[in-house]
Amino acid sequence: MSTRITVLATGGTIAGIAGSAIAKDYRAGEIGIDDYLDRVGGLGLEAELSGKQIANIDSADMGQGTWNALHDAILAAMDDAECDGIIVTHGTDTLEETAFLLDLTLPADKPVVVVGAMRPADAVGYDGLRNFANAVRVAGDPQASGRGVLVVMGDRVFGARDVRKVRTRGTDAFRGFPRESVALVTPASLEWFGAPWRTDAHAAFAWCDDLPEVVIVYSHAGLTGDTVTRQVGAATRGVVVAGLGEGNMPETVRQELVRRNRRGLPVVRASRADEGLVDREPEDDANGFVAGRALNPQKARILLQLLLAGGITDPATIQRAFDGR
Repeated sequence: MSTRITVLATGGTIAGIAGSAIAKDYRAGEIGIDDYLDRVGGLGLEAELSGKQIANIDSADMGQGTWNALHDAILAAMDDAECDGIIVTHGTDTLEETAFLLDLTLPADKPVVVVGAMRPADAVGYDGLRNFANAVRVAGDPQASGRGVLVVMGDRVFGARDVRKVRTRGTDAFRGFPRESVALVTPASLEWFGAPWRTDAHAAFAWCDDLPEVVIVYSHAGLTGDTVTRQVGAATRGVVVAGLGEGNMPETVRQELVRRNRRGLPVVRASRADEGLVDREPEDDANGFVAGRALNPQKARILLQLLLAGGITDPATIQRAFDGR
């Protein structure tokens, strides 16, 4: 019997249309899931595919409402004995954030694969069909279970905690850090590089359908504490600093965030560098700051949101959670 895979569509470039094979501009999220499955039906994929449209949007518009619907749909597919694996089609701009959020809040007993494309469906060299065929190969492989949420782009398989978009053009737009890809895949083959990293199948965090507000403060030359004051509002529950180098920031910014931290606002230092590993510094204890370790600012934001949603505000406890990612 062929593998049975549920495809949950959210839009993005993989479902985009330009209206011309060589046009630069295009409209994301134009092709519905039924039409898309008809298009892939002639590829000879060794899987039985069923689909559900969760949204049909540019991933720049991805947010809590779509995440809630997507998470519910994935859980329903996991509970379905007729489903062997799940594929989520997604725009590339926020793909890494959705994948990481799902990885932290889903069990790992069935494969969940997030896939996108860098070119719209009617463009010369459309990469979406190959990426989708690769995702089917991964989602249907028993060894994909227990690895958490996976991302398939450009013949590579990435772990959700590692993957990041590093280029705005070209089909080789994603990379992993601190781990690179965990497997190489084609529509006909799949080669894993290591054992699953998840130690159990349970979700690390409970799902939250209204994540608390965490802002990202982007460090740059000339940034002042006054700018931070304008950016951090009354509803803000936490701050992630996209820091210079290893999470550094101008002195006036540090002073302002220390003042806010002492009033109960958690602060995480991440790095704006593409491969930014941020370790704890001696000053972190005095400042009350948390080192973001290998998570980039957007992923650090998601982890902090989940921690705050669970009532965790103590810097030492938050640090242990970041150390474990």
